[in-house]
Amino acid sequence: MLENAGEVVVWGGDEPMPATDLAAAITDATGLYCMLTDRIDEALLEAAPHLRVISTMAVGVDNIEIDACTRRGIPVGHTPGVLAGTVADLAIGLLLAGARRIVEGVDYVRAGRWQTWEPDLMLGQDLHGSTVGIVGFGQVGRAIARRLSGFDCRILVHNRTPPADAETIGVEPVVLEDLLEQSDHVVVAVALTPSTRHLIDAAALAAMKPTATLVNVSRGGTVDQVALTDALHEGIIAMAALDVTEPEPIAPYDPLLAMSNCIVIPHLGSSTVRTREAMAHLAARNVLAGLAGQRLEACVNPEVYDR
Repeated sequence: MLENAGEVVVWGGDEPMPATDLAAAITDATGLYCMLTDRIDEALLEAAPHLRVISTMAVGVDNIEIDACTRRGIPVGHTPGVLAGTVADLAIGLLLAGARRIVEGVDYVRAGRWQTWEPDLMLGQDLHGSTVGIVGFGQVGRAIARRLSGFDCRILVHNRTPPADAETIGVEPVVLEDLLEQSDHVVVAVALTPSTRHLIDAAALAAMKPTATLVNVSRGGTVDQVALTDALHEGIIAMAALDVTEPEPIAPYDPLLAMSNCIVIPHLGSSTVRTREAMAHLAARNVLAGLAGQRLEACVNPEVYDR
């Protein structure tokens, strides 16, 4: 799709493109198709005076200085909508894996420790009939809530703007403190912004039930990982299941990886063939629209069109 619009320079490395290489590569570029691992900041934009559009193959844009792009009149595209259901599926998977201690059970069997059936072996927590709190109620949060309705859960939601259709869709808007105190399970699905960085900190974890499961499918920075490590070690909460960490990838010697009550997977939220293809195509369409001087299909900063 992109090659039909002009010359395309592709980074072929397995690791993120070094910032110096990226800056050198886009000196004359008019469009940039990037990943969530690429830091697009003021310095990089200074090195690319001809940029007319930036598109990231992700929903979150915490890696991009949006204000700096807007000042330059550069629209920034992202990929909302096409991945919400897939991320929500994974959130439910992590919730079940954590609450029912599935990964711990796999390790138990593989280690040859399973000798007989016991009535109190690896007791976990129910999902059905429980109270689940969703922090962040955008497209992903809503998709998670729809799936939880099949488990007969009471669903609490905390969002910057309470959903106007809360009663219709069967969720209860609450302040964060009440959500943390009342929920048997907490799922973090909020965008990472300066105001949500370490939103789940030591105080928030202390407010949760000691039997609670914490699931994070947003960005690693929304959870204070040091505080989480302490909370799991001290039994302040029972279990965590993380699709995202800070940093990514997590260091192999990080204490979270040695804990039986913590599941960490490598940012697989949108990782299905169909969804990644849809994200890739939407990100490409955003680039092509920007190069053609048209409105992006999914634009983070539409105010650039009002300049």
